[in-house]
Amino acid sequence: MINQPVLLDEVQTQSTADVRPGFMRRFWRSGTTKLGSILLLFLILFSFVGPLIYRHSATKPHLQSMAATPSARFPLGTDSLGHNILAQLMVGGQSSLEVGFASAIVAMVIGTLYGMLSGMIGGVVDTAMMRIVDILLAIPSLFILLFLNVVFKPNIFIMIFVLASTAWLGVSRLARAEVLTIKNQVYVEAAHALGAKTGRIMSRYLLPNFIGTILVAATLGVADSILAMAGLSFLGLGLPPPTPNWGGMLSDGLNYMFQNSWWMIYPPGLMILISQVSINLIGDGLRNAIETRNA
Repeated sequence: MINQPVLLDEVQTQSTADVRPGFMRRFWRSGTTKLGSILLLFLILFSFVGPLIYRHSATKPHLQSMAATPSARFPLGTDSLGHNILAQLMVGGQSSLEVGFASAIVAMVIGTLYGMLSGMIGGVVDTAMMRIVDILLAIPSLFILLFLNVVFKPNIFIMIFVLASTAWLGVSRLARAEVLTIKNQVYVEAAHALGAKTGRIMSRYLLPNFIGTILVAATLGVADSILAMAGLSFLGLGLPPPTPNWGGMLSDGLNYMFQNSWWMIYPPGLMILISQVSINLIGDGLRNAIETRNA
């Protein structure tokens, strides 16, 4: 009996041993993963390192150069108020990436804990917790985002909260489904029999076996959050001026669509597109690596 906990740890080690070895090698083997990583690295360097090199204000208007075409002074021109579009793209990328990644992390943590608790407790509590999720999922996410964005004064922290408030729902259902599958495994039942506490079972015997699936969902959630933020900004409900963001820039540029002012439309639209493509490619690479492991 003294050696049973040790044997149980050995069983757990064997059950999760295939999660780690070779995972990064399988992940980096994919060409799409490499392309997505390069694009994401470009966005990060462009947004956070770019302003340190290209020292131009993103909020100071140049009243004598409003709606100016691209030139040596303004490589991507200026908007209708005389703001330097290249500088705005850089600063706007900071808020987009920060909100996108932060909201995805918050949603992953809340959704995983909620789903794991629901699946572990089971019974009436599980049913009630999942019905709450179902009710919230039945409400259009855009309606929830618009409502919360009107109730709370938008800033970067409120945007993270608003976007995470809908993103955690899908993660919770995914985590619950994984827990319901894994908690009936022999080593989990053995842990119960040996008196392991619920917290230890969740952290040591359940979470390591489906963390990869959650990471894939969280990665794709980053792209969804960036797109949702751009959508809210496009509707005029994003971060308030003078903070630039890609969605707001695209919305302003569309007012000059028929005036051949392409530099106000295509650059922010291209940045949104690159962010979506890069993160989705990385998410696909993670999913392929996990599926290859489980094959």
